[in-house]
Amino acid sequence: MCLGVPGRIIEVQEGGLMRMGRVDFGGITRQVCLAYVPEAQVGDWVIVHVGFAISRLEEEEAMETLQLLREVFSAETSA
Repeated sequence: MCLGVPGRIIEVQEGGLMRMGRVDFGGITRQVCLAYVPEAQVGDWVIVHVGFAISRLEEEEAMETLQLLREVFSAETSA
């Protein structure tokens, strides 16, 4: 199963070999490749899979997805 996790872009770095950025995942930030979402800017929500932002999404969708992930995690830890 593949898992893409929503995160919010907090910084964009242009000019290297690939467009990169820092993405916040609920307080944890990671360096992410933004090459596949060239239109994404600081403040945008993106789906990240194995270090690559693969699509943009609206904040409402991101919140729904994060809530579902919390529910799945909670169900797995209480079982």
